[in-house]
Amino acid sequence: MDLTGKLLIAMPGMGDPRFEHGVVLIGAHGADGAMGLIVNKPLHRPSFSELLAQIGVAEAPAIASDRPGPAFPPVLFGGPVETSRGFVLHSSEWQGRGESMAISDDLHMTATRDVLEAIGLGTGPRRAVLALGYAGWGAGQLESEILANGWLTVERDDNLIFDRDHETKWARALRALGVDPMTLSAAAGRA
Repeated sequence: MDLTGKLLIAMPGMGDPRFEHGVVLIGAHGADGAMGLIVNKPLHRPSFSELLAQIGVAEAPAIASDRPGPAFPPVLFGGPVETSRGFVLHSSEWQGRGESMAISDDLHMTATRDVLEAIGLGTGPRRAVLALGYAGWGAGQLESEILANGWLTVERDDNLIFDRDHETKWARALRALGVDPMTLSAAAGRA
């Protein structure tokens, strides 16, 4: 089973508050483990502008007036591993100088400074979110958590990933599976 590019939906009662009502995009999955980004837990600090200032990247002053809505992508809590490291999940039309990891033909993840510079200057990807930290699993760990009813899986929905309505993403991801969030229980069973 390869879950690369799929969404994980945290089940009630998972037991880890960092993932409660979490929706995770799996960026890589293989025999050695998995890594992904939580896409529905925004951070209030730092903002994208504050982050650019912290790392000494200039932002173009005209950006705010050129784009509808907020000028910069949201900054998300991507997961509990390496929380000071940033990952930009973005549409694939943007190609930088650094390495990008292709999650699919139309979705990439970049962890190099050039993507932040491009976004700051208004020349970055059409769609993007920045996550600080990531979620990681060792070999077989994610599969075990799925078998223990910790996660549901669903096909990726880019509108869900990139929109800014973070509060409803968990329920919308469940509804994509035909599951009413109100019917879920924290108790698991086996038939």
